Amino acid sequence: MSAEPAGKRAGRMPRFERRVLLGSLAMATPALLAACALAWMPWEAPLRWTAVAIAAAATLLLVRWQYHRVVFPLYTLSGLLEALRQGDYSLRGVQGGVLGDAVYDINALAERLQQERLEFEESSYLLGKTLAALDSAVFVFDEGRRLRLLNPAAQRLLDAERHRLFGLSAAELGLAPLLEGPSARLLAHVFPGRSGRFEVRHAALRSGGRGGQLLVVNDVGRVLREEERAAWQRLLRVLGHEVNNSLAPIQSMAGTLATLAARDPLPDDWREDFRGGLELIGHRAEALARFLASYTRLARLPPPQTRTVELSALLAKLAKLEQRLPVGVEAGEPLVVEADPDQLEQALINLLRNAVEAALPAGGVRLRCRREGERAVIEVEDDGPGPPPSDNLFVPFFTTKPGGSGIGLALARQIAEAHEGGVTLAAREDARGALARLWLPLAAEART
Repeated sequence: MSAEPAGKRAGRMPRFERRVLLGSLAMATPALLAACALAWMPWEAPLRWTAVAIAAAATLLLVRWQYHRVVFPLYTLSGLLEALRQGDYSLRGVQGGVLGDAVYDINALAERLQQERLEFEESSYLLGKTLAALDSAVFVFDEGRRLRLLNPAAQRLLDAERHRLFGLSAAELGLAPLLEGPSARLLAHVFPGRSGRFEVRHAALRSGGRGGQLLVVNDVGRVLREEERAAWQRLLRVLGHEVNNSLAPIQSMAGTLATLAARDPLPDDWREDFRGGLELIGHRAEALARFLASYTRLARLPPPQTRTVELSALLAKLAKLEQRLPVGVEAGEPLVVEADPDQLEQALINLLRNAVEAALPAGGVRLRCRREGERAVIEVEDDGPGPPPSDNLFVPFFTTKPGGSGIGLALARQIAEAHEGGVTLAAREDARGALARLWLPLAAEART
């Protein structure tokens, strides 16, 4: 913004300096003229003193005129600079005056400071709104570990009015132990407003040449309790649905058999009716037992006992286990993982069984494994109708197949995650069908 005035100053004398120089010469002009007149003209004494008085008066008037020309613009600059120092960036000077170049630079500085203040106020407002919306408690301490800033979540955690908290030390607030030790740790703590398990993070700050500390406290216990409550509600809905599906026909058939037994005399075909009713009761009881056994297997999955597993040999073995459809195994590079072979085989059997059942009676199923970075990916591809459009495919006991248990995908994901991996199921992009992907970290010797 000041490049143009700087260029002008470099090319010729600035306007203000020219006016000061010309004004100084003008002030000396009456005295010079009077001196010349006294030196060259034979004036008498009264006339001579009159000329001296006129020259003196003219000089004084010119001095006053020059004083105003020099001092008043400086007053203007002083006023502009004082306004900037006080934080008032709205004042502007007239750029056409004798100090036009300096006023131009000051006006440009005022505009920039005004813009920076607006951006700072907008950022501060956004920061305040963000801190107010956070569920995490945020504390800011100065170099003396005295509280200087906190958000509403932190105020609720301390259960006190804001004006009573500012200026208190971390020790007085009971937060000093949280600022010690490593950051990003979980601990049980009792605050005035809440108790439970919290995630604590702290970091060093620096502002205005002074140090400080930032403390962030997350109530993980509350989040876990909400997730646990939601999980129990989903589980109870599924359990209630399955148990009612089995108990309702059992109860109905038991009532029918009791009514039949109360008849006297019994009908001739009462044995067949009793036999059919008991078979139905036994069938539903067996289905309920299988459901509970599946739940037990999902809930009691033991920790993996890992050892070296070569994936190509495992896939070839899985392909031979399936007899309903021929399963193709696509050759790939040898990949080795550290995994529990029994659990990994069970997870892949579940994925393979789903693929075969979707591809029956005339579709195809293919197995392959490949490397992606530092992990091994096993893919199960089928030519079936594709997965159903649902977000609950990996929810335990959710199923779209008649007679399905709804634990195959959930168990596969649980096994993969126990091995620090994961499972996805999506529709194929190249053709009709589904693609299940299970990935695990490669063994350390296979990553090089």
